[in-house]
Amino acid sequence: MKAVLTTGFGGREVLKLGEAATPKPTERQTLIRVMATSINRPDLVQREGKYPPPPGDSEILGLEVSGIIEELGAGVTGWKAGDRVISLVGGGGYAEYAVAYSDHLIPIPDSMTFEEAACVCESYITAFLNIFLIGEFRDGQTALLHGGGGGVNTAGIQLCRALTPGCKLIVTTSPEKMDRVRALGADQLINFKETPDFTDLVKAFTNKRGVDLILDHVGAKYLAPNMNSLAYQGRLVVIGVTSGIKAELNLALMMVKRQAIIGSVLRSRPVAEKGEIVAQFAQRVLPRFADRTIVPRIEKVFPMDQVADAHRMMEEDRHFGKIVLRIGGA
Repeated sequence: MKAVLTTGFGGREVLKLGEAATPKPTERQTLIRVMATSINRPDLVQREGKYPPPPGDSEILGLEVSGIIEELGAGVTGWKAGDRVISLVGGGGYAEYAVAYSDHLIPIPDSMTFEEAACVCESYITAFLNIFLIGEFRDGQTALLHGGGGGVNTAGIQLCRALTPGCKLIVTTSPEKMDRVRALGADQLINFKETPDFTDLVKAFTNKRGVDLILDHVGAKYLAPNMNSLAYQGRLVVIGVTSGIKAELNLALMMVKRQAIIGSVLRSRPVAEKGEIVAQFAQRVLPRFADRTIVPRIEKVFPMDQVADAHRMMEEDRHFGKIVLRIGGA
């Protein structure tokens, strides 16, 4: 099969289109003929040698796929060859075929294209998990979402608007993306390039109360302003550490305000646990894709042989929403 291979660890130059062995589905797995996948920030980190796949998963990049079931492994029920599906995968998305556990599969609504479907799993399930299941965000509450133009946070804005329409959303973003973030549903925008300490703006918007939830992928640089921006019993969910892993924490403030800091990743969770998350997501969110209440924002679709250009777009932060890699027919 054709696949995007890495000739080593490093920059975009290590990405090469080549041939790899077609994977075989084992028990409870399916073989998917991949039509599209998406570019995610962890792909770039893995390419650099800093984020290896979980044991047993493919070393080929790619954390989500949309496509057509080609073959069923032993013990798989409820699915058949020819079904259109999307799935989380531990690796292997940048290839013509990938294997996925059957309880990680979600049917693609008739109203969605393969390119749109390729945007769902990594960004929308990550946002759903951390905002609603872990962050316990409820209607009427206020959230601060960092990085409003990225895949997870554009997904987060859409999910909040669909599932908690009475909430308030504060979003940090670059000045170039403010208009699109506002159109997506943000109530208050903060230009993070001009305001690295956003505490005063958050307090002003919330009448000094602070926010109930913060979804953060920045890490160390934002720890102090994040904690200062949280309300009593507020939750900070950390899903990335792009600015570093070490920072000072005022434990007394956290104790007095009964705040919680929660670290979260999706990829390394046990197979069964991911299956439970996928099931809850499919029940609560899939109908919103089917009726087009939620439509994934796609910046650009690249053919498979232009994967280096797709990685460049993400590295240079020139995207709003998702960058898609078309596999089928490549």
